[in-house]
Amino acid sequence: MSSPPRPSTWPRPPACLPAGDLDRPPNNARVAVAGLVLIRQRPGTAKGAIFLTLEDETGICNVIVWKTVYERFRRAVIAGRCLRVTGRMQRGGGVTHLIAEEIEDIGWMLDDLLRIEETPAEPGP
Repeated sequence: MSSPPRPSTWPRPPACLPAGDLDRPPNNARVAVAGLVLIRQRPGTAKGAIFLTLEDETGICNVIVWKTVYERFRRAVIAGRCLRVTGRMQRGGGVTHLIAEEIEDIGWMLDDLLRIEETPAEPGP
């Protein structure tokens, strides 16, 4: 079963790689992704690192936020509903992560979804 087509006015963050295409860039490539924040984890054994899981319409992306980056983008990491993250790809042991360098709260784009007007129904015969 295929998913319904999204409206042509669906808001999409500029210059972001869909999560479903994260296998394409080479290791250490600098990319940007965007998605809803599904999980925030800050294990005590992670030396101050925060792990985020973002989801877009194509899949999920695992993000590692080191302490120095967290300190710069603290508000977005803690409170953002939808984030745009730019960083470096890291692959190892069959797992792909994005090591965050910049984090932007783009939650305002979610509000735009509510503003997308439905197409008026065509009059019947």
